[in-house]
Amino acid sequence: MAKTTSLLPLSLCFLVFFTGCLARQQWQQTQNQCQLDRIQALEPNNRVECEAGRIESWDPSHDQFQCAGVAVVRRKIEPNGLLLPHFSNSPQLIYIIKGRGINGAVISGCPETFQDSRGSSQQGQGRRRFQDQHQKIHHFREGDVLFIPAGIPYWAYNNGNEEVVSVSLIDVSNNANQLDLRPRKFHLAGNPEHDFEPQEEQRRRGEQGHSRGQQGSGQRSSCNNVFCGFDSRILAEAFNVDQKLIERIQNDNDDRGQIVKVKGGELQVVRPPSLQDERYEQEESPRRYGRGNGIEETLCSWRLKENIGDPSRADIYSPETGRISTVNSFNLPILRQYQLSAEYGVLKNNALMVPYYNLNAHSIVYAIRGRARIQIVDNYGQTVFDGELQQGQVLTVPQNFAIVKRAESERFEWVSFKTNDNAMISTLAGKTSAIRGIPADVLANAFQISREEASRLKFNRKESTVAQGSGSPGAGRRADA
Repeated sequence: MAKTTSLLPLSLCFLVFFTGCLARQQWQQTQNQCQLDRIQALEPNNRVECEAGRIESWDPSHDQFQCAGVAVVRRKIEPNGLLLPHFSNSPQLIYIIKGRGINGAVISGCPETFQDSRGSSQQGQGRRRFQDQHQKIHHFREGDVLFIPAGIPYWAYNNGNEEVVSVSLIDVSNNANQLDLRPRKFHLAGNPEHDFEPQEEQRRRGEQGHSRGQQGSGQRSSCNNVFCGFDSRILAEAFNVDQKLIERIQNDNDDRGQIVKVKGGELQVVRPPSLQDERYEQEESPRRYGRGNGIEETLCSWRLKENIGDPSRADIYSPETGRISTVNSFNLPILRQYQLSAEYGVLKNNALMVPYYNLNAHSIVYAIRGRARIQIVDNYGQTVFDGELQQGQVLTVPQNFAIVKRAESERFEWVSFKTNDNAMISTLAGKTSAIRGIPADVLANAFQISREEASRLKFNRKESTVAQGSGSPGAGRRADA
């Protein structure tokens, strides 16, 4: 007994040492993920075809996405196409590149404020009319940034005449995700394929699930929505419906995918008249700056959208060179809780965005239209990227890595997702740059140049952020159109 007692402290010491070593190893692996000696402009490498659209995703295990702790997906929804309800383990920012439609984010416990009460008087005459009530429906259009919190069921519908195209950042390293660093989508309907899983792996998983389903008791393991794994009899009791209805929602023969065609014409939902959608949207979501007082925006009244594509909302504007708009926790307060923001930019032909770095965030840049020459430099002064970023490609810029952009087409448009709710940049050239703020004598001695040369280095560039590559400065002013 005495020997056993004497071994106990030694065992505890060994356990503490082993746990500490393991934790340190995991921490070192996390730090090493951003030791990138080469960055690439990436194309999506996985495509899922659906009945009414397409989903394209980038490999989340790539070093660049592992560094930033994110995943990226692009969705294309055809007219009259419905993105089926689902929720994710991580929050996501969605930028609407093209098109318009309606969407819903369902927050558990919130009231169903959209109600259809028409036809109640007809019931006394023996005629019954289907009625519905549900949570609020939102309109979206080109240039909108939509935020979807982790675990919130979300759906979208294209009620326009052109394709809806969107790109989404999924922040798997966010504190809201308590699972692993793998993007997971939980489907509430259909039998869709997974966005980030190669099709060969999905087929193998489906075959394994089918064999398990044959051995199980009433469970449809080859089906991919969350209801498929439950016993149909238990679900029938839970919903208080017939078991045959439950078996229909557990349909493992549904091959329409995540985006389906709405049958019988336009989707029938309760929503305000769409005569002036844009005016309705502006009234629905006025811009608010500064910290909220905790009263005007509660859980059920979260504002989940802000438009940054509209030129009149530009934060930086020059008619000759381009503009930049941002969405952060000041104009979309919910982002403060989830530490995310976004930037939309336009550079006209030959214009450039002066060298800068992100002080407090990683940046994931998606090229919307056109192409640009981009250079990225790491902390060793090494060029880790020097090339073109073209339409549809994604580029990761780690925190504090210096970057410069120059338009190589008539118009280059991009959206950058950033991993801080108030992401800030520090420019290295121009009116508000670090070089401008350093005394000329310090620069002269640091670079071994004359004081006159140091003065030219400080003051020759009059613009602060976007400028003409020819050297002819364009006067910056607020956008009015």
